[in-house]
Amino acid sequence: MPDTVVGSIQITTERSIQVKEITGSIHQWLRENRADEGILTISSKHTTAGVTINEAESGLMRDIENHLKELVPRNKGYEHDRVDNNAHAHLMTSLIGSTESVPVKSSELVLGTWQRILFVECDGPRSRSVSLAFVGRLTS
Repeated sequence: MPDTVVGSIQITTERSIQVKEITGSIHQWLRENRADEGILTISSKHTTAGVTINEAESGLMRDIENHLKELVPRNKGYEHDRVDNNAHAHLMTSLIGSTESVPVKSSELVLGTWQRILFVECDGPRSRSVSLAFVGRLTS
């Protein structure tokens, strides 16, 4: 029967719309929890922030931020804005998604050359939490 480890990492964002690379924090969590080989599920615990896999080049991360702002502008008369004035953030997160699953081998994420785990803040700045769930074999 495989082992299971569940935990989280904390993220602080500085801007209302912001893409942050979190791959290093996830690698550290894997090592601290002795995850050797299996699958890691990475989930945002928020309806206004998502998780995706892409390149972490600074220009591309700004492009993602700017494209989200163009696709889903603020103050468009969204019905939810009557409640919280952040409908744009919920809509952006619906486009991005909230969960990614990545294979783990030898305590490392199995990613392509340029792939990184990105946290996408859509309603910041805030303190956020990302849930991590590893299922597989632990090191001795």
